[in-house]
Formats: sequence, structure tokens, C-alpha cells
Amino acid sequence: MTVTTHPTLAGMLADLVHESPDSPVAMDVAGGEVITLTRADLGRRVDQLREELSRIGVRRGQCLAVYLPNWSDALVWQFAASALGAHVIGVNTRYNVGEVMHILTSARPAVVAVPAEFHGLDVFGTLREASSTADPVPAIAVVPGPLTPRAAAADFDLGAGAWIAGSGDTTGVSAPATPSTTAWTSAGDRAADTGELAVAFTTSGSTGTPKLAAHRDSAVVRHAHADSVIMGVREGDVILGVLPVSGVFGFSTAMAGLAGGAAILMEPVFDAAATLERVESLRVTHIVGGDDLFGRLYDTWHEGRRTDLTTLRWLGIADFLGRSHDIARWVRDEAEAETTGVFGSSEVFALALLWSSDDPESVRWNGGGRPVESAIEVRVVDPLDDRVLATGEEGELQFRGPNVVDAYLGNPDAAARAFTADGWFRSGDLARALDTGGFRYVCRMGDVLRLRGFLVDPAEIEHRLAEHENVQTAKVVGISGSGGYTEAVAFVVPVDDGADLDASSLKTWCRDRLAAFKVPAAVHVIERMPTTLGGNGTKIRAVELREWAQRWSGQEVDYRKGTPA
Repeated sequence: MTVTTHPTLAGMLADLVHESPDSPVAMDVAGGEVITLTRADLGRRVDQLREELSRIGVRRGQCLAVYLPNWSDALVWQFAASALGAHVIGVNTRYNVGEVMHILTSARPAVVAVPAEFHGLDVFGTLREASSTADPVPAIAVVPGPLTPRAAAADFDLGAGAWIAGSGDTTGVSAPATPSTTAWTSAGDRAADTGELAVAFTTSGSTGTPKLAAHRDSAVVRHAHADSVIMGVREGDVILGVLPVSGVFGFSTAMAGLAGGAAILMEPVFDAAATLERVESLRVTHIVGGDDLFGRLYDTWHEGRRTDLTTLRWLGIADFLGRSHDIARWVRDEAEAETTGVFGSSEVFALALLWSSDDPESVRWNGGGRPVESAIEVRVVDPLDDRVLATGEEGELQFRGPNVVDAYLGNPDAAARAFTADGWFRSGDLARALDTGGFRYVCRMGDVLRLRGFLVDPAEIEHRLAEHENVQTAKVVGISGSGGYTEAVAFVVPVDDGADLDASSLKTWCRDRLAAFKVPAAVHVIERMPTTLGGNGTKIRAVELREWAQRWSGQEVDYRKGTPA
């Protein structure tokens, strides 16, 4: 496929405004109302913010942290940062102190954008605590959001100044000089002449520490256009923006919509019943999400909120709960919509692989697909020696092409480890090539968990548990809990039989440094881990732990209290 692209995000926005300045580009949901933003409005807001950022001294190559809900402001910040040659790191409003602290340390943002208020969350309070060790402290942009509450900038000042974004008044604010934390990958080195970084996404690493995977401006635009072609996005369409644009799936979906001339319906708080009503009233045409998200829409609709779905044309579903086929049948029968499984990640963009309308439903309704453009190369290899495997054999999915991560922020080791000697990106995902073409996703090689719609590496939870002075060993597995949703279940071995340790205190320990959705649903205290001896040493038998977790569902076991182990 030949893909025509705009070279930059600034160019893409300029073309959108020129072609149809009064067309809607985003719809904010606030206070039960929908506030529509036109392309010309977006262009003016981007210009205003770009001027403010330039005035406070933001420099090319610096990082800006966008710690905002799914508001159109998040799009404004992306375009304004890119226009200055700066890059954005999205921060999920659910993140806890430890996670925000890691982002501040790894990305070293010169500016952090925070909401003046949002959904009762103390977002700035979390940032203030996380930035206690930041050096230098960032300048703060207070974003009023669609409801524009009154806010005093001085209340948000961490030391480098604060201002109300969009007000034009940046008095007393100076963006600090921050060091570059960019660690270029081999893919980034090869694309050195294609522009500045534009965006970075958090992604769980094998050590439990999130990595920050960054992509160039030109790659964002190229991939957005490739996705929009495969998705069949056209002028006048409406894309449901229910996934946070701080994450790669929400971001890639929004950018594909903009590239195709659609408007993005920004849902900052997901309510299945209200979303179904807006799908009908605003004539939504495209949705991307996991089957956990679609499952809530499916359940709500079948429980009686039977809104009209006939405007839907295309759904991209990531299967985490085994529900994608039921959901695909539902939208096919109710709306004649086309459904495809998807594949993507922070390092290769979301929607890197998609099935086409020519593929039969038996193939199309599963995870995976074909590369969205011909320049993206994909292979399946033996993860031990990178030997390319025959069609039908399961191995690691590897990528090479313009969509592959250009850099990691603050993690040179990740940049070195993520690639083979001949320049292929190691996805860490298990897949197999089909004889009809395309690649069928099987599972995450590292047993990543899908918790409340977010991908979580169990090692991240294990690392936090192991930091407790009375924990000797920790292991986390996932099981199917109530409603079919994945739950994290932790097993810990105490340092000795008399250690002061219980499930409740360990959950509190996790909650102090992890987002709420990462706190284990249950913690079992066991005498020893089940292990097996292999060629690479002794390993914990995760399969056996899953069996225990399922058997003990609804209770929390402590072997010292006479309960079974």
C-alpha cells in the first residue's frame, strides 16, 4: 500500500483547518452536556498555547507532561508541543505517587499540565507529593477544562511558577532548563533525519518498572494516516474517544480519526449507559477498545438500554476476556458493523496490525492482523535464537519499520535490550503467521495482566510487595474473577513464621505506591513457593499458583493460621 502522509502534526492540523475550518474536530462531555470544538477553534487554541509555552521558554527537545483527563485540551497540548519541537508524555489521572514520580524522574518534564479540578480527584496533590525530589521542579499549567472552574494559579506553584493555560498571562513563570533523557534505539538512529520526538507512552517492563517509549512526530502522522485508511475513516465520521489519550490505544485511535477528517467524542469518565446514548445521538461510527470495555456496553445494552447502534461501521477489539466474538456478532446483527481484532503496543503504536474486510469472520474476530502499511515488516521467530519460524509455528512477534519506537526516555538499557542484532524490535508477544497471510496474536509472553482495562506487568506489583521488610518472596498471577474480569492475586512468603504480615496491611502497602487497579484482589501468605527445576535454574510454578488462586477464590489464606497452603 502507498500511504500519503503529512510530514508533521502541525502540517496535518493546518490542512484540516484549511479544508474545513467550521467542521467539528472534538466533542467534550462535561456536566451532562456535549461541547463541540471546530477545527478553527482547535487551531486557535493550539496557537495560543504554543505562544504561552514559547513565552515561558520551552525549548526544542524538552518534555511536557500532560496529566489531564480525556478532554480536547489533551489534543491541544499535543499539537502545541509538537509545533515547538517538544514532546509530550501522557500521565493517566489514575496514577499514584510512585508512578508519577517515576515519570518525572525518567522524562524530566519542564512543564506539567494539570486539571484545575476533575471528578473529585486530587491530581495536583499527587503531583505535588511525587515532585518532592524533582530537580528542577517543573512549571505548572493549570487547565480549566470544558467547565472552566475558577482557579488561582498561585495555588499550583511548585517553585517554577504556574499559570492558567489559555489565559495569556504567564507572569512569573519560567520553564526550567532540563536535561535530555532520550536514549535512541537502533530504529531511532536510522530515522535521525525525520524530525523531533512528539509523544511517549508508559509501558510495563520486565523488571516491573514502566518504560517510556517515544516516537517521532513524522511517525505519528504517517501511522495515523495508515490507520485511517484501513479503518475507512472519512469526513463527517465520529470516533468514540473513550480510551485515555495518555495511552497508546486512545492516542492512536484519536490520531487516526483526525487524519481521516473525523471528530473525536472525548469521554473523560466512562459510563456505559450514557456512552450508549451518545453513540446514538452523535452518530458514532468507529470504536476501538478491549472486550472488557465493549463488554460493559454489551451488558448494559442487553439489560435494557437498547439504543440504536446503526451508525456504527467499524469496531477494533482487543480480546482480553474471551468475549470479542459475542460482541462482534452483536454489532454485526444490530448495525451491520465490521469488527476486527487488533494488535498494538506502546513501542509499535496501537493498531499496528488489523484484519481487512476480505478476511472471514473466523479470522477477523481474533487478535492480530496484517501490517497497516507495507513499510512495516513483521516476522515470527524462535525467542531463543531469533530463527524465523515456519507458518503456523508459535514464536515471538518482531517488528521493523517506521512505526517502531524511536527512543526510550531515561532508560538506555531498554533501548539496547529491545532490539535484535539485525535491528528487529522484540515485542515480547507470542504469535503465529497464518498461511492466508497476517499474524494471529496468541498471548503476552510475560503473562501480562489486563486489570480494569489497563495492561499491567505482574512484576510491577511483585516488586512493590517484595519491598516490604517482612516479605521474602512475592508472585502475582491473574485469574478470572466475578463478572469474567481479570483479578490480580498475590502470593507472598514471609521472612519467618512470626513476621508481622497480613493481607490487609499488604494491600495498604501496595495502595500507597500503586494505582488502585493494580492492588491485588487477594493476598495469600504461604509457607513456600511451588517450584520446578529447569535448565535455567529453579522457577516458580505460576500454573500451580493460578490453580490455588482459583480454588481459594473468595478467601485469603494464611498458612500460619491453620488454613490450607
